[in-house]
Amino acid sequence: MTPDLKALFEACFRELWPRKPLPEFRASFYHFTNINNTIRLREGVVIARLSDLLQGAPVPVLHAIAHILLAKLYRKPIERAEAARYRRFVASHDLAQKAHLIRQIRGRKKIGPSKGHVYDLDAIFEELNTRFFHGLMARPRMTWSTHHSRQSLGHYDPAHNAIVVSRIFDRVNVPRYAIEYLVYHEMLHLKHPVKLRGSRRCVHSRAFQDEEKLFPELGAALRFLKVI
Repeated sequence: MTPDLKALFEACFRELWPRKPLPEFRASFYHFTNINNTIRLREGVVIARLSDLLQGAPVPVLHAIAHILLAKLYRKPIERAEAARYRRFVASHDLAQKAHLIRQIRGRKKIGPSKGHVYDLDAIFEELNTRFFHGLMARPRMTWSTHHSRQSLGHYDPAHNAIVVSRIFDRVNVPRYAIEYLVYHEMLHLKHPVKLRGSRRCVHSRAFQDEEKLFPELGAALRFLKVI
């Protein structure tokens, strides 16, 4: 049975602020493309949306989400136990697999050509694959970003099996080693997937960091990326 989200948020609010006037709540599950949860205050009404992937979650997990969202909205410290409970649940194998499938079905990602005006990402991948991985790594889809992003210089999207590099690097004044480092970094994410340590996600493991140091121009690349 689907729990009453409105009542759950009201109860959580009372736990946090026993004497504070109870605002009006509108809480519902929503078809996000990932495990997203949002909350906002609009004209005195608290509007919360939880990913529909969480509809079957245990009540303690939903309570943890309500606590986290309310604490963020009203700038109150988040209880560690609540944060840990939520992280453990979303990091579970079954939910991760479900989220991966939903992103593939609902997500819309424009995958462009790997060949830019100056650099060819497919060629860079294959060269790095030979140099560092004995040519054994299967090549994902390689694409330049649709925008000249400075917030996300590069990332690996597992839902679409794609490595995306910001288009700001496809220029003649950008040294090749900078792009090679970005692609190499994302290739390491392919080799060393995110793991769960207790209730925390480990994105850059010790093995990841040790292997990243094998890139010869690491220092020069990091210095260049700081000023891009």
